Amino acid sequence: MAEFSLEQHGIEVSRIIRNASPSVLYEAALRDEGGSAIASSGALIALSGEKTGRSPTDKRIVHEPSTADEVWWGPVNIKIDEHIFAINRERAIDYLNTRPFLYCVDGFAGWDEKQRIKVRIVCARAYHALFMHNMLIRPTPEQLADFGDPDYVVFNGGGFPANRHTSGMTSKTSVALNFKEKEFVILGTEYAGEMKKGVFTIMNYLMPKKGILSMHCSATEGENGDTSILFGLSGTGKTTLSADPRRKLIGDDEHCWGDDGVFNIEGGCYAKMINLSAEDEPDIFQAIRFGSVLENVVYDPDTREVDFEDVSITKNTRGSYPIEYMQAAKVPCLGGHPNNVLFLTADAFGVLPPVAKLTPEQAMYHFISGYTAKVAGTEMGVTDPEATFSPCFGGPFLVWHPTKYAELLAERIRKHGAHVWLVNTGWTGGPFGVGHRMKLKHTRNIVAAIHEGALEDVETVEDPIFGFQIPKTCPEVPDEVLIPRNTWADGAKYDETAKKLAHLFAENFKQYADQASDAVKAAGPRL
Repeated sequence: MAEFSLEQHGIEVSRIIRNASPSVLYEAALRDEGGSAIASSGALIALSGEKTGRSPTDKRIVHEPSTADEVWWGPVNIKIDEHIFAINRERAIDYLNTRPFLYCVDGFAGWDEKQRIKVRIVCARAYHALFMHNMLIRPTPEQLADFGDPDYVVFNGGGFPANRHTSGMTSKTSVALNFKEKEFVILGTEYAGEMKKGVFTIMNYLMPKKGILSMHCSATEGENGDTSILFGLSGTGKTTLSADPRRKLIGDDEHCWGDDGVFNIEGGCYAKMINLSAEDEPDIFQAIRFGSVLENVVYDPDTREVDFEDVSITKNTRGSYPIEYMQAAKVPCLGGHPNNVLFLTADAFGVLPPVAKLTPEQAMYHFISGYTAKVAGTEMGVTDPEATFSPCFGGPFLVWHPTKYAELLAERIRKHGAHVWLVNTGWTGGPFGVGHRMKLKHTRNIVAAIHEGALEDVETVEDPIFGFQIPKTCPEVPDEVLIPRNTWADGAKYDETAKKLAHLFAENFKQYADQASDAVKAAGPRL
């Protein structure tokens, strides 16, 4: 392998393993990293250590003049000054310089060649290098030879802690982004997802600045070239409904909507592995093979078969694999302008209909709200359904104010005539504990009807509180399921619960009201 230097970044280590093949990274992980193993399927098993998920409260963005007026400062984007960033950067570089060798992964973010950025990952673990080999768009040998200087560099010093006594640090973990220097520094966490979401956060800043909408969503394409995008928080069915055998997968998590249509940001997928089975999710199950990474899973020491139901390490078990491992993947990962935009929610209150059509203003309101609900038993102390709101269905990764993304979405919906749908994959017939979860076959039939255009001209009824239009009929779905009040045994109880949820929406939206237009505010629930 030709010698490659990172001296321009302050890296003094002479042996840099650049864009190594999965085979090389497997050998290194098994040799050097405790807990590594090869699963019976051929995937590399890796442990992320103490942190088995992201650390959003330790995320920081440098506050400096060139970007200070653009960032949505607050609990999502916490300020750090340039001096503190420099201290953390030096700490990461010093740690990396103690390693006998380092890994470098150079790749692209964004399948649209006019908009893509060049990203460089510098890390000390083979597991991290293989993970980002999967998640970035892999350059051809020719592209790698002409790669030049990267646009952004990620320094992963996650094996070394931040100094918690440094001003602005709240723990030994620090995930800090400097837009001026175009650098991202990780300390005190070896969870690989921090790198992936760091790149997404960078794109969430750069793309809207160019008038391009960046989105935390999946995207699919039909046989006729029609494109759909699906937004949804964890547990709403985004991954399951995107893995549709009748449609091609453009991507499962991060996309942009520009002048030429939709493009995937990533070169791979990062799916939850909890309860994965060949029967329920065959496409994802077969993708877990040689070249994939299985993170924090439990396996049989003799057979190396993974027990996807065992969550003794974490409930957040994950799998990373190249997009082309999905049999229905569309490569290059580009699509036309979306015909349909779906907002998935798992409403545990049992109030929202299984499907409703939204106006552009209602779309902005529900996009900014980003609603779903936790249910009793998923977290300690949760006995009744609990509303969860994450702006733009991706709050932790936003850089601009949520209304910036919502305005871009509404502009594109109007310009390209996209239909916007709210799809409730949650409860019907009553709230959690009384009603039951919406049948998956009904949801699949609803989504299929949306894709086929079967709901565009059907008769609708207006929801008296939320104001959206509810189709009265849908192919292969019983009519009585479509109007939520009719599924409850006690209509008065439904009205009471619906008003309760409407108040939760209104209370949450207050934090955005000062930057939302009157039309968007009027598109919320009627109290």
